[in-house]
This record gives sequence, C-alpha cells and structure tokens, in this order.
Amino acid sequence: MPLVAHSKLPTFSRLRQQGQKVLTLECAEGQDIRELHIGLLNMMPDAALSATEQQFIRLVGNCNQIAQFYVYPFTLAELPRSGQAREHIAQHYTSFEALRELGLDALMITGANVAGPSLEQEPFWGPLGEVISWALENVASTLCSCLATHALVKHFHDIQRLPMTQKKWGVYSHRITHHRHPLTRWINTRFDAPHSRWNTITRAHCEQAGLHVLAESPEAGVHLAVSRDQFSVVYFQGHPEYDANSLLKEYKREVTRFLDGELDAPPPYPENYFSEHATKFAENFVQQALDAKKHDQSLPVFPEAKMRQLVDDTWGDTSKAIVNNWLGLVYQTTNLDRNLRFMDGVDPDDPLGLKS
Repeated sequence: MPLVAHSKLPTFSRLRQQGQKVLTLECAEGQDIRELHIGLLNMMPDAALSATEQQFIRLVGNCNQIAQFYVYPFTLAELPRSGQAREHIAQHYTSFEALRELGLDALMITGANVAGPSLEQEPFWGPLGEVISWALENVASTLCSCLATHALVKHFHDIQRLPMTQKKWGVYSHRITHHRHPLTRWINTRFDAPHSRWNTITRAHCEQAGLHVLAESPEAGVHLAVSRDQFSVVYFQGHPEYDANSLLKEYKREVTRFLDGELDAPPPYPENYFSEHATKFAENFVQQALDAKKHDQSLPVFPEAKMRQLVDDTWGDTSKAIVNNWLGLVYQTTNLDRNLRFMDGVDPDDPLGLKS
C-alpha cells in the first residue's frame, strides 16, 4: 500500500522516480482508507542521513497492508550536524515535541556512529532515553536497527554490549529459530542479512533480558529478537534497511580513511559480499593509490560504479517480509478494540496470538 507524501521531503520524490507508489497528500485525503503514522528517529551521521531516511521509508512503502503510511523523520538536537544537514532537518523533519502531540502508531530507530565504548556517555543518551520511554507507553511497537538495539537493551535491561576485537562486517547467513512467531511467518527459514558493528549483544544477553531470539547466525550472532511481551520492541542487530551498495559505500569510506592516514592498514573486505571480480577491483585500486602517493601523484578515482555492478542484494526480500509482518501487527494492534468486537474465540490477554 502507498506511502503518503505529506511533506516536501525529497525522499518521497526520489522513491516515486524509482517506481515506488507515493500518493500526494491531496489524493490521500480523498480516499477512505486506514492511516498508520510512523515515526523515524534518524540518528545516522550527515553522510548517511538522507540515504538511511530513504531506506527505512522504502521498507514501509513496500508493505502490502491496506493502509496509507505517513512517515515522520525526526532526529536529536544533541547529534553533531553540519549546516547543510541542519537545514535539511529544519525544512523536512518534525520535532519530537510535535510528534508527541500528534501521536504515533509505531516508531523506527536507526543506528548511529558513536565516539566511545560507553553509550551512556554519548550526548544523545538522555534525549534518546526520553524518546524510547515515551514510545514504550504510547506506540504499538518500536523497531530498532544495530546501535539502537544496543541502546534499548542497555536502557531497558542495563545490559552493556560487548566490544569485539574485529569489526563484524559483511553479509551472513541466518536461520529462523522461532517459526511460529508472527514476525517470521512465511519467511525463508535461511536468509542473508548484513551486519556492520564493533560491538555485540549475545544470545545470553537476550535470555538474561527475557528477550525472544527469532533469527541468528553462527558467524554474526543474534540478528532478530523481540521483547518479553513478544511485540512492543523489535530488535535487529543487523541492518535490514541496507541497500545493495551500502557496504560498498562503507568500504569506500574506510579506504579513503586509510589513504588519508587515519588508518594504519587497508580495511578488510566485507565478508561474503565482494565477488572475485569486485575484490580484484578493490585490490587494484589500493595498489594504484599507494603507488600514486609514493610518487606524489593524484590519487585514482575509486571504481564505485563498476563495483556496484558486482555486488548483490541477498537480504532485501526477507527484510521487506519481516517489516511487512511487523506493520501488519501494528495495524491489528492499533485497531484492536474494534477487531475484538467482531472476533469470537479470541484470548483477550493474547489477541494477536503472539504467545503461541
């Protein structure tokens, strides 16, 4: 069902150009159809701000629920921003105060880049806690990605994520561990998902917090889990929102950091992601760049366009299916009182069958 372009956010125009169904506000207001209002707390740095915004909004727009989706990006003032990013936010984002007054059906929270090992020392920690505490009482469900998952596990359960000696970076195979949960119904029992992180929340952490693990990987660990009540918080430790070239762009940034002297060695390749040909392109680029630096010459251009043709999206369909299931549960939950009047044999303590 369609997204509604209720603001001049450029992402709506870009998605429409890519073939996504996006209604104008005037068209949406002329239709008699259920609305769902979803907040998107975008904590990503400036370089990924618009791309992340587009990735999450597209996931919502690919849902097949019979509803019109209003997505409201917002961020936290404590996150450092450039002037250009602040202008984009001022023009196209909504404040948390306004959304709190408006009310939301659900909330999505992105990852973020952090400077230190302790999340509590980050400047956004207090404001983020205010948002997620409000959401627990006022929205049907909150869906988190990567660092947001670590932050909510810390906030709700006082469990500190563990640093890893090496970055978990690449595309990994996962298996569903809870087939009957509504979020994983009709999902492939084995699927890929991308990860990009230096820290981890383990299955033991999840069990300590009373969370239910729904999907995990022998290599990457827990990918998908839900709160003790099965639905109010959905935890992704990976990145279901990533585009096919997201890891490629991360690799490009890391190579640039190496060539600028910020890293002592070239970055490793994202695991299970580059094809043989893509790896060869990367190897040649690094060697040519080092030769150019040695001879005080201009650096070659990173072959992003060519390498983009050599990487695959092997996780997108599964991500869409899980988010579709999530939005279906949000739809049911926010319409629960009306539904219960017309359904026989429904357990009032478990109307969605989440405990089965």
